[in-house]
Amino acid sequence: MGTGVIIAIVVAVVVLVAIAGAVATIGARRHRTKQLQERFGPEYDRALEQHGSRKEAETKLTERKERREGLEIRQLEPAQRDRFAEEWRGVQGRFVDAPQEAVRESDRLVKEVMRQRGYPVDNFDQRADDVSVDHPHVVENFRSAGQIAERNERGEASTEDLRQATVHYRALFEELLETRVTAGRGGANGGRRETRGHDSDSGAGGHREEVR
Repeated sequence: MGTGVIIAIVVAVVVLVAIAGAVATIGARRHRTKQLQERFGPEYDRALEQHGSRKEAETKLTERKERREGLEIRQLEPAQRDRFAEEWRGVQGRFVDAPQEAVRESDRLVKEVMRQRGYPVDNFDQRADDVSVDHPHVVENFRSAGQIAERNERGEASTEDLRQATVHYRALFEELLETRVTAGRGGANGGRRETRGHDSDSGAGGHREEVR
């Protein structure tokens, strides 16, 4: 076999290996993208818009996921859930007479539930990022509620803003508590309350049972 033929064979093998490596890399990237999209839902699109490139967005989301996996998130005890649910109904019941204070209490209560479950709560943006890993479909509303709460402290939030903030807080509160709780008659939301079975932290639905 001539030297030229041997060189051609070696070059062909190198090219094939390079192509196989490129295909494997593309496949791994697509797999990671799919996993992140499924895990983060609307948060994936938000990160893409925020960071401007898919690579950077996926790197940041992966960092969030790894940070969350390092936290010891725990379920609440039944007595804790009952106590928090009762506090929430009390806060909601005061909305009509004192909406500004109700929003402050809603923010405090959500923060305390997060603390009890094991989420760090010192920084709001970090809180939102941490909770986005487990509750990606409500975290953007949580951010909106936080912005309204800030305007509330400056006296710039309307009653409708405050009502919307309360609704947003409730969405995350229920997921953290794994209990559907609505205000009694005359509260910010009106209606009834329900409890549901334990959900996984990724938001899987559980059995719901109405409690009158």
